[in-house]
Amino acid sequence: MTPYQLHPNDPALPETLMLIRAAFGYMDGQIDPPSSLHALSEANLATAPCELWVIGHPVIACVILTPKPPGLSIGKLSVAASHRRQGLAKALIDHAGTRARALHLTHLELQTRIELVANQAAFTAMGFVETARTAHKGYTRPTSITYQRMLP
Repeated sequence: MTPYQLHPNDPALPETLMLIRAAFGYMDGQIDPPSSLHALSEANLATAPCELWVIGHPVIACVILTPKPPGLSIGKLSVAASHRRQGLAKALIDHAGTRARALHLTHLELQTRIELVANQAAFTAMGFVETARTAHKGYTRPTSITYQRMLP
């Protein structure tokens, strides 16, 4: 399946937000501080300086791409529970690489929480390398891990 870009008034925006909420909902009570998901709305998605890419009709996978030169930031990578283990996350990561090269950027970058060990393993398996550990505002311990994947 080929990713396609959603635009601000796209009728698939509400279902995309529902997918993100469903995919990230399991983190409640597992990560500290709570996910930025709780502040995400259709209006945020429609007006953010980013690209929202999805797979499927209805939407079964999505990713938010934000240019932050010299890299491309990957956010809210989400796959519907019914469609996991089918290579959709990898397809979106590969697409992010294509977009980054088109924008003349050098690498992909993403973050995951310290507590989410399975995410860390998945990103490492996709060729990402840990580059930093950071703390959210008000925390003295690391709460997030930053990963990068250089582009050929």
